[in-house]
Amino acid sequence: MTRIGTSDLSVFPLSLGGNVFGWTADRDASFAVLDAFVDGGGDFIDTADSYSAWIDGNSGGESETIIGAWLASRKPSDVVVATKVSQHPDFRGLAAGNVRRAAEASLGRLGVDAIDLYYAHFDDESTPLEETVGAFGALVADGLVRNIAVSNYTAERIREWIAISDRLGVARPVAIQPHYNLVHRNDVEETIIPVAEEFGLGLVPYYSLASGFLTGKYRSTDAEGQTSPRAGGAAKYATDAGLRIIDALEEIGSAHDASIAATALAWLRAQPTVVAPIASARTVEQVPDLLAGARLDLTTAEIATLNRVSEWTSASN
Repeated sequence: MTRIGTSDLSVFPLSLGGNVFGWTADRDASFAVLDAFVDGGGDFIDTADSYSAWIDGNSGGESETIIGAWLASRKPSDVVVATKVSQHPDFRGLAAGNVRRAAEASLGRLGVDAIDLYYAHFDDESTPLEETVGAFGALVADGLVRNIAVSNYTAERIREWIAISDRLGVARPVAIQPHYNLVHRNDVEETIIPVAEEFGLGLVPYYSLASGFLTGKYRSTDAEGQTSPRAGGAAKYATDAGLRIIDALEEIGSAHDASIAATALAWLRAQPTVVAPIASARTVEQVPDLLAGARLDLTTAEIATLNRVSEWTSASN
């Protein structure tokens, strides 16, 4: 178990991504994945109010609705649920009134009394940051949200958020959710991790497996014939440099009888301030590798090897 920043939340060091629920996983498949995750020791679920509004026929909130139905059906103990605001078609941006209404809508879909971890999904520079910070602080003060966090914010804006929080006397963020993995390291390591270390924030990285590339399934830049909607996003990493990372993951993983995916997640877990990488599964069969990634401890030499073979990312992203 790892603690999320300065919060009182201790979680299994792998967060199950809910972006596929209501998209590539229907209700029954989502329930099966959630059951397998919790049965395997998982307790940290990540979603957003906008998942999956990008699908024809969806309006946003489908993932939260499925998770809420699962929570009501299974009544699991000590499960931590994180969700986000700013991208739902009906609740865009981070104006104070919008944040409040979006949080209330998420609470209704999830069927919970309070959101454990509530993220500002994307920065909204059209709204004064002081207004947004005050709105999130009010949600905590009123008991609708237990902890707040930020996603896709720059280091400068995170610092500004914290300074405003202190000036207003409201809750600080406890976590940051950045795009971070073995093929996308540069900005996070140079700017975000130093802020997290300074203020005791926990990192909960998304795209932990680079849209599936770091599972080793996509070894060609040609995604034709792949059935996953993410194939195109994964295939773009299948360069010579990217494939050297896959080869290193495969070699290191074999020494632990672990998959490429589990090894990639273990590397991410070993990075400073990382609490729990986010990874999604659309089938039950994909869950064991994710759980294994939360339990695999790499040696210092193995981490150094993966750091070295992925250094190209610092110059390419």
